[in-house]
Amino acid sequence: MAGVRVVEVAQFTFVPAAGAILADWGADVIKIEHPVRGDTQRGFVNMGGIQLDPDRHPLIEHPNRGKRSVGIDLSSAEGQAVLHELVATADVFLTNYLPAQRQRNRFDLEHIRAIKPDIIYARGSAYGDKGPERDSGGYDGTAFWTRSGVGHALTPAELGGALSQGIPAFGDSIGGMNIAGGISAALFHRERTGEGIELDVSLLSTAWWAAGAGMTQALETGITARSPMPNTTGRSVNPFVGNYATSDGGTINLCIVSPTGYIRDAFEHLGLPEAADDPRFAEPRPLLANADAAAALIRAAIGAKSFDYWRKRLKTMRGQWAPFASLIDLGSDEQALANDMIAEVETADGAPFKVVRGPVQFNHEPLETTRAPLASEHTELVLTELGMDWDRIAELKESGAIA
Repeated sequence: MAGVRVVEVAQFTFVPAAGAILADWGADVIKIEHPVRGDTQRGFVNMGGIQLDPDRHPLIEHPNRGKRSVGIDLSSAEGQAVLHELVATADVFLTNYLPAQRQRNRFDLEHIRAIKPDIIYARGSAYGDKGPERDSGGYDGTAFWTRSGVGHALTPAELGGALSQGIPAFGDSIGGMNIAGGISAALFHRERTGEGIELDVSLLSTAWWAAGAGMTQALETGITARSPMPNTTGRSVNPFVGNYATSDGGTINLCIVSPTGYIRDAFEHLGLPEAADDPRFAEPRPLLANADAAAALIRAAIGAKSFDYWRKRLKTMRGQWAPFASLIDLGSDEQALANDMIAEVETADGAPFKVVRGPVQFNHEPLETTRAPLASEHTELVLTELGMDWDRIAELKESGAIA
């Protein structure tokens, strides 16, 4: 993306996450922020019940790494003029503001296209830019988790209530990657045809795509799958698929979806070599027919040893499995680190801050990224790059149009 300029008029995480990915891929992403408040998310002091340090802010660093910040008051005519001068130099315009705000502040499609006819105009929204709820706002907790059916599917029916979304900005980050992919395709299209594309991604459509296999199944069968309660003992279909508790309260997930060729190796690793010779379990068809009996043996075997024991013991098992890990566990996961999934960036105070790298890796090389900008940090630098003289910059500052 080197040589691609993105002007981002967006806040929170959903659409800014797309800008962060594009910045990681080499684009020059200019984040427009309010000259006094900055991105509203900068003011968040709590995330999922955890107090935040406003100077070391995960909800700023994650979706804003690698960008430059310019403070502009888009409610003023002078500020809108500055934005339009920036747009004239851009390849992509990126926003998540609602239609009324886009019109009022003159950065809806027709205003931006009047300045740059071939620009890629990318919108992110809660529910889409068409239909009766086009003007409705929302967050990933409402549009991605609650409205979409994802939260319902992941909440066991026996709970009698609804699980809250446990990961902040979960759908936002997935949706941001969808937008970044759409922008990439739009840039490719423009390279081929010269035509700028208008694109939309919603949190609702992001959730439906993420849950697409289950959604397609539900539409076909009329049955909605639900997560089971932990440690419930329904009838097993495949004893090598399921969560099994260890002696110290950990969980090992077995996921040998197709047991053909794995049965003996799996039983030997589970300390049950005799089960591989039992005619009830030795071949896939009888194994599935006698799944409850096999599951009982596996449950007892895994339940007799510790979580760490099984993590080491199963490393050489040919079949698929995983330890039930926390987000903190993943931060020190050998495989994750070997694949460069964590980056350290220097924050404004000079102390390292760990951020998650984007999931796409090119030529086996980890993407390089830098810290998120301070609010309005690059206003003067970017405007002088436009050729704006210092007298005009001073006048704009005096009027409050820029920071």
